[in-house]
Amino acid sequence: MSVIQNVNVANQANIYFDGKVISRTIHFTDGSHQTLGVVLPGEYNFDTSQAEIMNITSGKFEVLLPHATDWTTVTAGELFELDANVNFKIRTNEISEYRCQYK
Repeated sequence: MSVIQNVNVANQANIYFDGKVISRTIHFTDGSHQTLGVVLPGEYNFDTSQAEIMNITSGKFEVLLPHATDWTTVTAGELFELDANVNFKIRTNEISEYRCQYK
């Protein structure tokens, strides 16, 4: 298991889609933040407000990136990047986890 050191964790979870996607925000000493999340099986539509790097830490997603017509499979250990102010979709058939870094 990988451990993230020297962070503060928000007490309140970010809960989406009736509890099927849940994340926690972690705050670093340099002022930056990331989220660690869990996605239950289903299909979800997201919008970004800032550029992101989504690292899959367990399981796998299929992702429909902005302007794409085909779904791409992203598995644990892989990542995908998103620009600010875009829409994308995620679907999964298994419980999966991610780490979202903001640019």
